[in-house]
Amino acid sequence: VQLQASGGGLAQAGGSLRLSCVASGRTSSMFAMAWFRQAPGKERELLAAIRWSVGGRYHADSVKDRFTISRDSARNTVYLQMDSLKYEDTALYYCAARNIGGPLMTMNGYDYWGQGTLVTVSS
Repeated sequence: VQLQASGGGLAQAGGSLRLSCVASGRTSSMFAMAWFRQAPGKERELLAAIRWSVGGRYHADSVKDRFTISRDSARNTVYLQMDSLKYEDTALYYCAARNIGGPLMTMNGYDYWGQGTLVTVSS
């Protein structure tokens, strides 16, 4: 599975961005996809995950009121809608995929990673 993330850029605080991640290759084997981010000097953080076949989705408490994960199976694409952006959301955002089931809101189990897309929020 190959993942290509896009949609990052510069946004003002309070604004919105939508990230996209297109999956290619053996997408039929995917169980779930997720979005992570990593800010400078900080650990990687899991933001949201979605089951690929049934669409059940989960969000971290830190972003659940502002970020929404969704998918378009026909386009093999997962999205992250980010609203009410804050300066603290500035980070490199990654999409990831896993073939193995189990709890999705865990840092482990994601085998495939996109290259990252940079989000910068100006205060």
